[in-house]
Amino acid sequence: MVRSEPSGAGAVLWDLDGTLADSKDYHWRAWKAAMGAEGLTVTEAQFLASFGQRNDTILGEWLGPGALPEQARRVGDSKEAFYRELVGKEGIGPLPGAAEWVQSLHDDGWRQAIASSAPRLNVEVMHQALGFSGLIDTLVGAEDVKRGKPDPEVFLKAARELGVPPERCVVVEDAEAGIEAARKGGMRCVGVGGGAGSDADVVTDSLDQLPQDTFLRLIGRA
Repeated sequence: MVRSEPSGAGAVLWDLDGTLADSKDYHWRAWKAAMGAEGLTVTEAQFLASFGQRNDTILGEWLGPGALPEQARRVGDSKEAFYRELVGKEGIGPLPGAAEWVQSLHDDGWRQAIASSAPRLNVEVMHQALGFSGLIDTLVGAEDVKRGKPDPEVFLKAARELGVPPERCVVVEDAEAGIEAARKGGMRCVGVGGGAGSDADVVTDSLDQLPQDTFLRLIGRA
């Protein structure tokens, strides 16, 4: 059983896709369907290079400078509807160690947020599907900020909503852009999985491999 240590006034800010849940296949299938409905194609290489970014950034790249804003909105909205339909029909579970950490941190008094580049409705659907209701204190999605990662705005907003200063926050991320955002926001960071790189304060292949004192140690360095 994962156990943390009492936090004082610490907070953990969770990325969602690739950190708490492996939703990559759902996103890939949804993008293919949405682009196909417009008579357009997207390669898996393009998708992988964009994973974790906001839709306005992704579609600005894929559709090119001549695309009308209406088309970008239509494709983005269609993709997210396909994505939520897949989650609803097929379900999704937390990655190894994720549910245990969220429960343990809650039990030990840590404040927690999901801070994601995904649309807020997706964040809410995933939050419910993962069974984290009552454990996560606030949710921040793409519509809640003006700038996406690697800008730190999403994490700074989550910290403000939790009432915890940045130096008392630990970000958990699977992508370089998110780790960079944590750094820019003056926060410590745990990098999870192969895409996390080495710039995080702690790097692990999986959340279930994190030592039980990880978060307390990171806050103690602040």
